[in-house]
Amino acid sequence: MMKRIQGAPAGWRKPHLALVYRMARRRLRKLAENQTDRAIEPLEVYGHIPRLLFGFGMFVDVSEKQSHVDRRLKRLAAVKTATLVHCEHCIDVGSSMARRSGLRDEQLLALPRYRASDQFSDLEKLVLDYAVAMTRTPVEVSDELFAALREHFEDRQLVELTSAIAIQNLVARFNVPFGIGAAGFTEGMVCAVPEPVESSEQNSSPQAAQAREPSLPDEPAPDRAAAPSAS
Repeated sequence: MMKRIQGAPAGWRKPHLALVYRMARRRLRKLAENQTDRAIEPLEVYGHIPRLLFGFGMFVDVSEKQSHVDRRLKRLAAVKTATLVHCEHCIDVGSSMARRSGLRDEQLLALPRYRASDQFSDLEKLVLDYAVAMTRTPVEVSDELFAALREHFEDRQLVELTSAIAIQNLVARFNVPFGIGAAGFTEGMVCAVPEPVESSEQNSSPQAAQAREPSLPDEPAPDRAAAPSAS
């Protein structure tokens, strides 16, 4: 998909806006393994409304600085979310950031079938279940899934993890309509891949899968083969 909108015109780039872009690039350089010319394309698009850019940037920055949940788990959930929304930019930078936080190439490649994979711990699979449940439309987080999360995370950790997944959904769903593609963060390296809806359904937790199964009718449907044909 071609990029559908350019960044804010150069004439709009007042000193404070240019400063935000420089800070964003510097921040990404620390979080990802690579740096590219297209690294901050989403922020440049946000630059059409500077106040929105500043507010969004502050929100993401505060969220990123939270440390009650293992950063590796948050990166894992974020890149899974990106693959489900099919945001090429998010998958690209997310794979690089996930690898930087300790995820292995084998894990990135195993994401489409994480439930059957031996590359993930039970806790990692639980976090991935949560990312899938939150990213599905409509959102389906069962009581059983949330109870399982509570066995590992306290309230503020659940808020932090949920916020991280929700922000990734926001970012991905902003980028896709504008056609913002991969920026080259993982060029020449292993990268996660977009996943079809069927893949996320097969990966979901047993509790969520059971909740989605349609209930059987109380009475059998009439035998259409025996119905008289219309004259």
